[in-house]
Amino acid sequence: MFNFQDGILNHLARGRKEVMTDKQFIEREITRFKASRRRMEMFTGKRYYDGKHDILSKKRMVIGEGGDLVEVTNLPNNRIVDNQYKKMVNQKANYLLGKPITFQCKNTAYLDALNTLFNRRFMRLMKNVGKCALNEGIVWVFPTYDENGEFVFKKFNGHEIIPGWADADHTFLEYAIRIYAMISYEGEDERVVEKVEVFDEAGIHYFRLDGQSLVPEEPFQQSYFTLNGVHPFNWSKIPLIPFKRDAEETPLIRCVKSLQDGMNTILSNFQNNMEEDSRNTILILVNYDGENLGSFRRNLAQYGAVKVKTIDGAAGDLRTLQVEVNAENYKSILEIFKKAIIENAMGYDAKDDRMSGEPNQMNIQSMYSDIDLDANEMETEFQAAFEELLWFVNCHFANTGLGDFENEEVSVIFNRDILINEAEVIDNIGKSVGILSDETLVAQHPWVDDVQEEMERRKKQREEEMADDYLNTFSKQPKAGDNDANAG
Repeated sequence: MFNFQDGILNHLARGRKEVMTDKQFIEREITRFKASRRRMEMFTGKRYYDGKHDILSKKRMVIGEGGDLVEVTNLPNNRIVDNQYKKMVNQKANYLLGKPITFQCKNTAYLDALNTLFNRRFMRLMKNVGKCALNEGIVWVFPTYDENGEFVFKKFNGHEIIPGWADADHTFLEYAIRIYAMISYEGEDERVVEKVEVFDEAGIHYFRLDGQSLVPEEPFQQSYFTLNGVHPFNWSKIPLIPFKRDAEETPLIRCVKSLQDGMNTILSNFQNNMEEDSRNTILILVNYDGENLGSFRRNLAQYGAVKVKTIDGAAGDLRTLQVEVNAENYKSILEIFKKAIIENAMGYDAKDDRMSGEPNQMNIQSMYSDIDLDANEMETEFQAAFEELLWFVNCHFANTGLGDFENEEVSVIFNRDILINEAEVIDNIGKSVGILSDETLVAQHPWVDDVQEEMERRKKQREEEMADDYLNTFSKQPKAGDNDANAG
C-alpha cells in the first residue's frame, strides 16, 4: 500500500541501500515502462491490426555513388498491405469468443443473477477483450459502479497498465499504475494531457504527468465505489483482473510480424515490377563513354540504360537485354508466406484441401488442431480470470441483497465456433441415447445454444404430451349406459 502522505515506500524499500519515496518510485516505473520493448510491442500489435504496417513508410532505394543507398522518387514505390495478421486475430477471437459464454450452476437463483449481469453487452466486451489480449498479450477488466449505481465492467488496454506483481507467476497484484492520454482545452487550444491513476488497497490516487514528474490532482484519492451514493467502500482486493493470451503474456504479433512484412514486401515489389514495363528492357549503348560504378548502378536502376565503350573503337551500336518478371515465382513465395503466417499464428485455412468435397468430422478436427491447441492455452488463462472476476460479482450480489453465493460452484463454458459435420454429429448423438444423460446429449447438439433453456423446453413438452395422453385415454372410455344400449 502506498503512503503518499509519509512519502516513503517502505514495503518496496526493504533491502535497498537508499530509501525511495512513493512519488519517485512511480515516476521511475512510468519512465521505464514507456521506453520498454514490451510496450512498443503492444503498440505494434494494435497498429498492425489497424492496417498501419511498416511497409507504408518504405522508401525506394538504389545504390548511388560510393556504393551507398540513396532514395529515388521517380520510380514506382507501391506500399501494399495484405493484412493476414488481422485475419488471424479475428479468426482466433471469434473461434473462442464468437458464441456467448454460458454458465452452469445447480443454484438457479445464482444462475439467473449471473445471466442478468453477463448480458449481450458483456459478451461484446469479452470479444473486444479477446482481440486486445491477442494484440497486446494482456488486457485488464475493471469492475466498478457507474454514475447511476449500476455494476459495470470497463476494459483497460495492456499498454495502459503497469502491474506491480506480488509473485513471480504474475497472479497477485500488490499495486497497479494506469497511464493514459486525454484531450484537454485551454481556451481554444487543444493539448494532450497524460493522466496517471495509482491503484492500491486504499483506493485510487490521481495525478497528471508533467514531463516525467507527477502532479497530484483533485480529488487526490477516492475509494473504489460508494453504496447509495453516500458510503465509500474499498474492495479487499485490487479490482483489476488480467486476461492473458497465454501464461507468458505474449502478443500474437511477435509470432508473425516478420512474415507479414515479407508478404507485404513481395506484393509491393511485384507491382513495382509490373509498372516498370518500359524498364524491363535494358538498353546497351555501344561506343558511349563509360561511367564510374556508382553512377552506372544508379542509371541502370533509374533509366534502364547503360553506357559502354569498346576498346577497338568500333562504330556505335544499340542492343537490348530483356528482363522478364515471372509471376509464378511471386505466386509461389506468397503462398509460402501465407501458410507460414497461418502456422505460426496457429490458425486455420478455410480453403484447406481437407475441406474439399464432403469432409468428415476427423478432417475438420485435423484442420482445427492448431487453433484448438492455442485456444486451450487462452481459455485456461481466461478461466482463471473469470474466477477472480466472479469474486467481485459475488461481493456485488451480497452488497445489493441478491444473495450470498460465495460458496456456490459455477462452470464457465466457452462455446467455440467450430465448423462441424452436423449430420454426423446428430447421428452419433442418436446412437448415444440410453448411454449418456439427456443433458449431455443436448449440450452436444449443434442446434442448441442454451442447454438449460432447451432442457426446460423438453420438460415442458413432456408434461404437455403426458397431459394430452391422459385426456385422450379418458376421452375414449365408454360412457355410462352405452353398454346397455348396445345390449338392447
